[in-house]
Amino acid sequence: MHDVERAVARIAGSQDNVISREQLLVGGLGRGAIAHRVKAGTLQRLHSSVYLLGAAPPTPMGRARAAAFSCGDGAVISHRAAAQLFGLLPQNGGVVDVTVAGRNVGLRSGVRRHRVAELSPKDVTTLCGMAVTSIARTICDLAATEARADCEAAFQEALYRRLVTPRALEAVLAREPTRRGAPVIRALIRDPRLTRSERERLILKLIDDAQLPRPVTNVRTQGCLVDVLWPAQRLVLEFDGWRAHGHRLAFENDRKRDQLLVAAGYRVLRITDRQLIDEPLAVIARIAQALKT
Repeated sequence: MHDVERAVARIAGSQDNVISREQLLVGGLGRGAIAHRVKAGTLQRLHSSVYLLGAAPPTPMGRARAAAFSCGDGAVISHRAAAQLFGLLPQNGGVVDVTVAGRNVGLRSGVRRHRVAELSPKDVTTLCGMAVTSIARTICDLAATEARADCEAAFQEALYRRLVTPRALEAVLAREPTRRGAPVIRALIRDPRLTRSERERLILKLIDDAQLPRPVTNVRTQGCLVDVLWPAQRLVLEFDGWRAHGHRLAFENDRKRDQLLVAAGYRVLRITDRQLIDEPLAVIARIAQALKT
């Protein structure tokens, strides 16, 4: 029996402690033994034929994996549940979104089902061995089912972490141009706020026109990827645009980066898109003053 317990623990341990009835049977537990462990509390039934090993509650990843198991082969974690697993939206412990292509799935407690005719392989990736919609597809799905503010927040976070590009979202829309939420995604892609390359072009032109020392851009120092750097003066310029608006994780990451840089002897200036566009002289004056000190 010890060998059976070890086999079950090995399988569940690689799956966030989630295990299916079929896997339990393959591991050597009979139906009676499964029922006994459920009654004793060493197995928790999360869904029909899907269990959690141990008495602790499932992790967010475990909840998602159990939902996918319950929906059978080809089930893909999607929508808000996928955004939460990618860290694009905060965890809320709600229902788990699962997309299934080409077939109907019965009701599952705690699972929000999404049926599609087909799901392109380009729209599916893996996370910890589990099928999840790609980040671009996930954001497009959010536009169909969630508040626009949540969709925009997820898009901002993905852009901030360089996990997605507007072109990737355009590719999803090209495959399904009439999908629900498409107008929201198109509006986000057309957002007039500056892209990274536009910011760099504007700031470098201002620096050249003012005949200030030319910096380097998009380089790493102290383990941080910084927007603009004057190495000799140990001065860092960071753009506070699209990526830092009102999202907790982005805000926390920016503050941590600033602390690491300051602790290493760097000075950090932050400018916004509005300042760069509407107050270019004030921006360049601040930079010039910082380079002198």
